[in-house]
Amino acid sequence: MAALAYTLGKREINYYFSVRSAKALALGAVLLLTACHAASRRYRGGDTCEYLLSSGRFLGEQVWQPHSCMMHKYKNSEAKNCLIDKHVVFIGDSRIRQLFYSFIKLINPQVKEEGNKHGNIPFEDKSASIKVDFLWYPEVNGSMRQRIKSWTEGSVAKPHIIVAGAATWSIKIHNGSNEALTQYKINITSIAPLLEKLAKSSDVYWVLQDPVYEDMLSESRKMITNEKIDAYNEAAVRILNSSSRNSKAKVKMFSVSKLIAQETIMKSADGLHLPESSRDTNAMILMNVYCNKIMKPIDGSCCQPQPPLTLIQKLAFCFFTLSIIGYLIINLIHRNNFRKNKSCTDLESGEEKKPAISTPNVSTLEMLLHSFCKLGLIMTYFYLCDRANLFMKENKFYTHSSFFIPIVYILVLGVFYTENTKETKVLNREQTDEWKGWMQLVILIYHMSGASTFLPVYMHIRVLVAAYLFQTGYGHFSYFWIKGDFAVYRVCQVLFRLNFLVVVLCIVMDRPYQFYYFVPLVTVWFMIIYATLAIWPQIVQKKANGNCLWHFGLLLKLICLLTCIYFLSYSQGAFEKIFSFWPLSKCFELNGNVYEWWFRWKLDRYVVFHGMLFAFIYLALQKRQMISEGKGDPLFSNRVSNVLLFISIVSFLTYSIWASSCKNKTECNELHPSVSVVQILAFVLIRNVPGYVRSVYSSFFAWFGKISLELFICQYHIWLAADTKGILVLIPGYPMFNVLVSTFIFVCVAHEISQITNDLAQIVVPKDNSTLLKRLLCIAGFFSGLLLFSAMQDQSRH
Repeated sequence: MAALAYTLGKREINYYFSVRSAKALALGAVLLLTACHAASRRYRGGDTCEYLLSSGRFLGEQVWQPHSCMMHKYKNSEAKNCLIDKHVVFIGDSRIRQLFYSFIKLINPQVKEEGNKHGNIPFEDKSASIKVDFLWYPEVNGSMRQRIKSWTEGSVAKPHIIVAGAATWSIKIHNGSNEALTQYKINITSIAPLLEKLAKSSDVYWVLQDPVYEDMLSESRKMITNEKIDAYNEAAVRILNSSSRNSKAKVKMFSVSKLIAQETIMKSADGLHLPESSRDTNAMILMNVYCNKIMKPIDGSCCQPQPPLTLIQKLAFCFFTLSIIGYLIINLIHRNNFRKNKSCTDLESGEEKKPAISTPNVSTLEMLLHSFCKLGLIMTYFYLCDRANLFMKENKFYTHSSFFIPIVYILVLGVFYTENTKETKVLNREQTDEWKGWMQLVILIYHMSGASTFLPVYMHIRVLVAAYLFQTGYGHFSYFWIKGDFAVYRVCQVLFRLNFLVVVLCIVMDRPYQFYYFVPLVTVWFMIIYATLAIWPQIVQKKANGNCLWHFGLLLKLICLLTCIYFLSYSQGAFEKIFSFWPLSKCFELNGNVYEWWFRWKLDRYVVFHGMLFAFIYLALQKRQMISEGKGDPLFSNRVSNVLLFISIVSFLTYSIWASSCKNKTECNELHPSVSVVQILAFVLIRNVPGYVRSVYSSFFAWFGKISLELFICQYHIWLAADTKGILVLIPGYPMFNVLVSTFIFVCVAHEISQITNDLAQIVVPKDNSTLLKRLLCIAGFFSGLLLFSAMQDQSRH
């Protein structure tokens, strides 16, 4: 009865909510969100510098998150490169002096806070020709005005950056009198035009006064109250920029420090000065405001202008535009010739099926244009999410709950959708789809939560990536061994399905091929598997069944492959020489070298071989009927199965304990290639030795497994942000709702791209050899043109 209710309930859900209706809902959500964000940018302004300087919140205790954009954490080398040949001046009181020290520590962490606290403090980095000066002017008075005025005259060189602010000394010296506030307004009015004049050629920041912790103030400072500070801040905001409201040359108000102080001033040592962590945050904000537009860090979206379109991106835009126009024209011409049939829907899975009645043939051209039309619209969404400054982005922040709670949630969903498999072989199609599905969901949660900072989680995720490559070795070896099909058609189909989306994204998002590292990895390993089995002598199962010596021949091939892998893994120079030849270098270089590619390849160098070897042993046992794969039957005899199951569980847990005890990522990565197979094989045996476990699968996980490649690639730009460094924010202020909406759109897009890829694969890679040869020549011409335009683009950049 429960099973019947479950089946009827699922039928009811899928009847009213199919994949088609989900995609329509996702499209509506995208259009609505795009319109809302565009309107918000127009009426509220889209200057992320303003947000960085004025708003934000803490993620945890010490991680500051600006509103709507991401803040880069600058290293010393980056700070020097940004500020080379620059002169920076901090002018003000003791609070400005604190900011000065935090700022110069970003350039040189060895600097100590020493010297005359009530005097000028110089700093110089001769290696980068950087000068940073602190000028002691604790009050806004005639002396400060005279110093600022000297910079507006031609006799003294103007600083590139000026950071000014003062008020607490005026309150203290004059005992918080109203006359002091009146004089402050007069003085700041006199220097405002000078600062505004400097703002035309320099970056000028006025630091508003932070609140104080009144209970901790000494008796000599009790007159410095938050009420007085607010009055002084209000005067500064009202007077500064009063004569240049509509001008781009403005004095920038550094008000974000007030928000930071409100959360952290309780940790102050004297109630007046901020704790060191807060000062460091202010200095990092200041560095982001000035340097992001110069250094253009990927994870620093604040203050970065939208990147200009490259030549290749412009050509791609024209191509997709023409495809959309072409499809609309053909559709309008032939709309009366087509019979309109409603799509049939599979009530079990929610997937669309072809109508049972005959439909008119759709021309290849129309199918091609239809696919590119949909792809063009999808790529527009990609560009808006991660290249245009339309949607918001935020930094990741890891907590254990942000990773483990979603894991438990999807696990419950996966168990709820448990069904019987159609076949009960080891690693059957439904089981491998399920395996890829839950692994991909875990990896997505890992990336979204920023769990890479937690080493035990990182090591387990490394095993999941290795398990994907294990399946690559197992699946492709099994196909070539059983089928003996080494035709070019098969190779082209696999290469097209693996690489189509990535090639399009490289063009549209202006990213190198190696940036999407997993696709180059599985592509190269597929070619290695193919080459290993296809070169003479071609040894396949049919030939080996006739003579057992062929098995030894295949093992010899595998040993040769293992030897080559071992040699390349310990010869970085030889590996880099192979992949540094043009045009391979264009595919595998990242940031001007192939080190990243060598690191990625080396990290899981043995696991594909392990997958091939496991497939060979399993298929040999299966052929000799040494295993039982009947429904509900254990894989071996009860005794052997129990022993294997016990060993597998112990091995699985042993690896997890080792991975959880890792203290050093570098050392654990060195061991990972050799030991990751332990947990992978343990999982395969646990999943397949017991007959009942092998006979069921989760349709929920399997559905995601069918689009796992698209999910992995699409996450870079439409679920995460800033090339996976941050999180895409479609609905600000509601983190959980934002994740739900962005995830729903993301999954729908990935599913649609999977269908587009399958449709185009049938057109671009036909079975007819002569037609396939022509298509390959066209593809070769396309990539030649792409390489030519890429070279022209690189020259123009340099």
